[in-house]
Amino acid sequence: MTPRLPDFIIGGAPRSGTTWLYYLLDRHPQIAMAKPPRPEPKFFLVDELYRQGVEYYSKRWFEGIPAGKMAGEKSTNYLEDAAVAERIRAALPRAKLIFILRNPVDRAYSNYRWSRMNGMESEEFAAALALESERERNLSPELRFSRPHAYFSRGLYADHLQRFFSAFPREQVLVLRLEDCVTDGPGAAKQVHRFLGVAPRPGDATGDLERNEADGEGDVPEAIRAELAARYAEPNRRLAALLGWPEDPWRT
Repeated sequence: MTPRLPDFIIGGAPRSGTTWLYYLLDRHPQIAMAKPPRPEPKFFLVDELYRQGVEYYSKRWFEGIPAGKMAGEKSTNYLEDAAVAERIRAALPRAKLIFILRNPVDRAYSNYRWSRMNGMESEEFAAALALESERERNLSPELRFSRPHAYFSRGLYADHLQRFFSAFPREQVLVLRLEDCVTDGPGAAKQVHRFLGVAPRPGDATGDLERNEADGEGDVPEAIRAELAARYAEPNRRLAALLGWPEDPWRT
């Protein structure tokens, strides 16, 4: 019997609205999302899980989903890992992939606030940014997939997305901006539904949808905001060229 596997994957970016999208799609009668939403499957990311094979993946997350429904999963760290794109392509060559990107400065600070809120960060934001490369080089084994201090590097979206564009046809990849989802949730819902080939239901974006928020997300110190915006200027230009977006997608 062919194992039941996902038709689409929400692959990131972390701290960019993927939880909102998960619950949006879970409202659709033609879609079934892998449950529970937390902990995320992370099958294609965590080596120990991946070695158990797709039958384990199917049984753990998708068994019981009716054949008439699209199946989906969300694992936000898929975007940033070099091995994931090829692993997904090998197992799911026709899967559709959805990524939500957020202004990388705001995303970095939200990631920092989340790490502080969960007891994994004690430094001030400026110090944490300065320590990022050293911490990443000396990451303890139990943190090698969660990478709680990868604040700046996770916002290098062009580098991360290029791996997926090399592995999949462009028509199988949808990239959204969180800011557009915030300003026009129904429009974003229609766009995602059409991409997946299900009936558009813009009303699913109205009302309360769960979000995975961190305390004080918007309070980026202005001096650090300016510094990060300068560091992201060139990566953002490459992202715009890759996606055909305006030259500075977030006017940093």
